[in-house]
Amino acid sequence: MAKQVKDFSEGERVDTNLLISSIVRGTTNSGAPYLSLVLQDASKSIEAKLWDVKPELEKQLEVGKVYEFDLEIIKYRNNLQAKVLKVLPLPQSDINMDDFVFRSPVSKDTLRNSIQEGISLINNENLAKIVSGAVNYYASDVYEYPAAARIHHNFIGGLATHTAGMIKIATAICSIYPSVSRDYLLAGVIIHDLGKIEELSSPVVTEYTTQGKLLGHISIMDARLLEIGKELGLEDSEELMILRHMVLSHHGQFEYGSPVRPETMEAELLNLIDNIDARINTIDKALSEIKEGEFTQKIFALDNRIFYKHK
Repeated sequence: MAKQVKDFSEGERVDTNLLISSIVRGTTNSGAPYLSLVLQDASKSIEAKLWDVKPELEKQLEVGKVYEFDLEIIKYRNNLQAKVLKVLPLPQSDINMDDFVFRSPVSKDTLRNSIQEGISLINNENLAKIVSGAVNYYASDVYEYPAAARIHHNFIGGLATHTAGMIKIATAICSIYPSVSRDYLLAGVIIHDLGKIEELSSPVVTEYTTQGKLLGHISIMDARLLEIGKELGLEDSEELMILRHMVLSHHGQFEYGSPVRPETMEAELLNLIDNIDARINTIDKALSEIKEGEFTQKIFALDNRIFYKHK
């Protein structure tokens, strides 16, 4: 069995099949072309450099395809990196993509049950109709798409994993604070990121769509909610207005992409719960890649802080 990326170590030479998840073209100071690649299997990804790349080889390489790589593993700035010594094409029909993509550790059936159970806890009939309409609109994509192209829950099923985690947090908060509306909080949790299904290109090797770049998932979901509300005859209901406010404000700050700031109890909590689940996933991922007694690399999404893995 070929060695997985998670088992690579400095100084070794590895011949294995890997998926290209990113290609960035560059030029050295002397004018020689090179490629910065991100290669991955189902265990982990690694940055790689292909120096002095020939035009005919560059044309053969595509994001989302698997190739055979001959690699030298080195350490650069305290991170493992691969130097590409050779790359060969493979017949893609023979590739089992499950060996090369990141998937949620939670099964699709479990995620579906968690979200459907969350919907069943919403007693307000109008809210339940709107939320069900939104989830049904995106259908199976709800359980396939990642929650982001990078940073947190960026794997197949990441969106539903993120949502299911937030449902647990929201339910716990409501059991502690009776003044919080469980109906509104659960409704906001379940729908707040569904626009990412249109913002992102696909569940595998995802990038931002043109619509995603120009509009963003917040605006996309606000428009989708209004459309669903009209279909249900609820376009003038307070429930729809509050839900739209929760979607529009869930990033919390203008500079983070929200056109309005949270101005209901549940909108404020949605922003906090979103941050809790996203940050824990980001830190978990970084800590999983180091040993006890070590520090992570700087995490850009968390103010470039490093985190210590204690015993």
